[in-house]
Amino acid sequence: MSGYKRMRRQHQKQLIALENRLKAEMDEHRLRLQKEVETHANNTYIELERLAKRHTVHTDKEVNKIKAATAEEKRIQQQIIAQQKKELTTFVDNQKKEYRLYKDKIKEEMNEEPSTPKEEKQERLSRHKETVQRSQAEDEAHLLDQQRLVYDRSCRALKRRTLVKRHEFEQEQMREELNKKKTQKEMEQALMIRQDESTQELERRQLQTLQRLRVELIFLQHQTELENQEEYNGRRQRELHRKHALEQRQQPRNLKMLEMQIKKQFQDTCKVQNKQYKALRNHQLEVSPKSEHKAILKSLKEEQTRKLAVLAEQYEQSINEMMASQAMRLEEEQERECQALKQQLQQEMELLDAYQSKTKAQTEAQHERELQMLGQKVSLRRAHLEQKIEEELASLQKERTERIKQLFERQEREMDAFDAESARLGFGSLGSLDFPKEDDR
Repeated sequence: MSGYKRMRRQHQKQLIALENRLKAEMDEHRLRLQKEVETHANNTYIELERLAKRHTVHTDKEVNKIKAATAEEKRIQQQIIAQQKKELTTFVDNQKKEYRLYKDKIKEEMNEEPSTPKEEKQERLSRHKETVQRSQAEDEAHLLDQQRLVYDRSCRALKRRTLVKRHEFEQEQMREELNKKKTQKEMEQALMIRQDESTQELERRQLQTLQRLRVELIFLQHQTELENQEEYNGRRQRELHRKHALEQRQQPRNLKMLEMQIKKQFQDTCKVQNKQYKALRNHQLEVSPKSEHKAILKSLKEEQTRKLAVLAEQYEQSINEMMASQAMRLEEEQERECQALKQQLQQEMELLDAYQSKTKAQTEAQHERELQMLGQKVSLRRAHLEQKIEEELASLQKERTERIKQLFERQEREMDAFDAESARLGFGSLGSLDFPKEDDR
């Protein structure tokens, strides 16, 4: 029993040592997962910082592009001015040419009328000259107004195009930032799912290890109990066998003692009969004549001999019956003891088997409960994780929608304000106005 108790304590120590080792392994696993999350968070922060710096650089480049666009605007403006000067020069030259042709035509018409006085011709020529010059001046002023309107409208359209490009640049940066956040969040969520799956695998493996050791220890305990019970059964059977063997060895001695007792009883009975015979003989001799004494003694002697022979035969038969009954009684007693011991040992073995079956069933039920509890724990943790992921995605989508909405609303207000100012200045729609490219200079 002391060895059995020592084995139970040793098994308990093994289970506690395994539980402590598994707990340390789980703590190390969780610490590793926490470091992975922290590393991912740091990498996300670094990526977003890198993106912000890149956006700053791109913004600076965009400012330079705007400056370059301003220079381009000036170039286009100068190109428009040069084109308009060229058009104006051509227009003036055409007017002068038309004026000379018209003047020559007037002179020819007046030469065909020789009767017209010279003063009248001069007056008519002067009047036509004024009319033509006034008409040409009005056409030139109209051309200058058209050129100035085209120039102002082109400059306005250039500003609108710059505003559109700035808006597109802002949208591109916004999309890149939001896509980067979404990608980082998806990577973080994928990491959380992988970590949850690895935690599930470790938890199941640890539970299997613990249950396997528990089953092994219970099997070893049951095996030890069975071996101890079998050893106890063998010892009890051997002890009973030794007892029976000792009884078998001692039986002749016991029978001899009983035989001696019977013989002593026989001898005591013989002595009593001898005393009775002597008393009867003396009495017969006293009451009988002397001549009959010889016959009486002979008769009494024969009677005594016969009775002693019968008595000896009876005692011999008693001895034989006693020996036979003692042998049979010993055999029956030993058989009863063997059957009683066999029944007792069988009951004890059945009790041990029932106890071990109960212990095994309790262990299996405990293992089943542990598996169900682990399954519930894993399902609940996964449900919380999925809910967290959904909430984070919804929050990220809400932030994305709000920021895009705010950006578009601001850009729309800026564009509406610019178009409203353009309409107030009388430029109308500027969205489809084309400009000469740098290669068309």
